Amino acid sequence: MDLDSVECVSSYDGLEEETSHLHLPFSKSHGGAAIDAAAQAQGISPATSIHELLECPVCTNSMYPPIHQCPNGHTLCLTCKTRVQNRCPTCRQELGDIRCLALEKVAESLELPCKFSSLGCPGIFLYYSKLKHESLCNFRPYNCPYAGSDCSVMGDIPFLVDHLRDDHKVDMHTGCTFNHRYVKSNPREVENATWMLTVFHCFGQYFCLHFEAFQLGMAPVYMAFLRFMGDESEARNYSYSLEVGGNGRKLIWEGTPRSIRDSHRKVRDSHDGLIIQRNMALFFSGGDRKELKLRVTGRIWKEQQNSESGMCIPNLNT
Repeated sequence: MDLDSVECVSSYDGLEEETSHLHLPFSKSHGGAAIDAAAQAQGISPATSIHELLECPVCTNSMYPPIHQCPNGHTLCLTCKTRVQNRCPTCRQELGDIRCLALEKVAESLELPCKFSSLGCPGIFLYYSKLKHESLCNFRPYNCPYAGSDCSVMGDIPFLVDHLRDDHKVDMHTGCTFNHRYVKSNPREVENATWMLTVFHCFGQYFCLHFEAFQLGMAPVYMAFLRFMGDESEARNYSYSLEVGGNGRKLIWEGTPRSIRDSHRKVRDSHDGLIIQRNMALFFSGGDRKELKLRVTGRIWKEQQNSESGMCIPNLNT
């Protein structure tokens, strides 16, 4: 996708505002006797950590059933068994289809911390339910929200804010209102484009403003939408509006920002934002309609919780 520039005129309102694997040492407080027995059965010292017993020697990820072993007791995960051409990577013996049932039973008795405990998750989980939790853990790192390339960087929000500013050179603004103009010199020749991401800091949080061109069915359209740098439960505390217009006409969108847990492509494909057909956008641009000069204004506000009804009401004091 092409990356285009954006002219930004922000109005300030004075409000402040390959998969990576993290491995943690496993506790030996649960199932210790069974572990020692399994270790002795495999010729491994009981002092060997649980982590080492349940770690695949090929990919170093935790092993889940079916756990396979060679005739000499060396174990590996199912995924890696298909990669090593049925030869044990440790002793080169033929693997066959031997299951290490003892180690699988040991794993059932373990209770382990979430691998994101270093990021604040306090949970302790049974070994076989740990993976499911970690895929949804609120403390898991966020993917970089930058839409202009397939960026694989992950981290917490402060880290990603620095990453967006320093590595992607995105526009950073403080304030809860904005006034941007998006420009494209040959709009009819470009069906797909992504303009530079803009990040706003308000209410002590960060929000990402996206603007893209794509095909909606057979119709070329532009779309603007906002994403919240945090989880969905927090995003629901905020609302935003987008407005675009010209020649005495205007379009207005109001909604709730989507969490960056949802990729920009997912948000775009769900049409959850302000969508402008290209002909209408060029009409708003004025002139001979051969150049896109689209001004998008907007506002972010925080919803106030009604303690009696539990409903959110707009905070109109922002």
